[in-house]
Amino acid sequence: MSRVRKPRNAGRVPLDRALSKLGIASRAEARKWIEEGWVKVHGVIERNFERSVNPETAHIEILGKKAVKEESRLVLFHKPKGVVTTKRDPNGRTTIYDLLPAELQHFHAVGRLDMHTTGLLLITNDTRLSSFLTDPKNAVSRTYVVTVRGEVTEEVRRGLERGVQDAGERLFAFKAVLQKASGRESRLLLELREGKNREIRRLCLALGHEVIALKRITFGAWSLGDLGPGEWRETHANERKDRWTAEE
Repeated sequence: MSRVRKPRNAGRVPLDRALSKLGIASRAEARKWIEEGWVKVHGVIERNFERSVNPETAHIEILGKKAVKEESRLVLFHKPKGVVTTKRDPNGRTTIYDLLPAELQHFHAVGRLDMHTTGLLLITNDTRLSSFLTDPKNAVSRTYVVTVRGEVTEEVRRGLERGVQDAGERLFAFKAVLQKASGRESRLLLELREGKNREIRRLCLALGHEVIALKRITFGAWSLGDLGPGEWRETHANERKDRWTAEE
């Protein structure tokens, strides 16, 4: 019987990404450490962050201490309005990392919320978890409270679910629930199962309604709950994939 051979480079990634996958540092931090000579691979200082390694099998040291995979951690964060989801902002705007403690500075956000969107943001050191949650094929649910200008009719509500074409993409809500409608403004609950750029704002505008407030309240199995703006709490990143998605 012939043996199935794995691809020669299976599991190998650039060194900076390897440190990120181990949950030790962001890729930017890892590059700095590598360039400053803090990192050894198999006992030799490695200054090339593109060096290909397998994080599961390579012997990597940082300042003489063996790099081992951190326990998977997941943080729920209530992103306030006006805060950007980046590590650093060239325009000097407040970032989520300005509001998070030092121990979470190497965590990464699962997807993004634009500057004007508030609500639930997942932050983790587990790249496998974030990849699963953001992969469109997994259709992980996100729920938003959306306030728009003008009165949303039943026809518009149905149009949100039917979807529209915009910039070569089909935009639609998996479910749209109208909570309040008046001549001045309307409020809806929209459930999405993909993460396209500014999808809700583009979808609503295409149907004649400008979004004036947008807040995410659930992502997969996790909800914002009573977290106030700028507050965070740690939860468990369950190993089972069926717990990473919302209940049907």
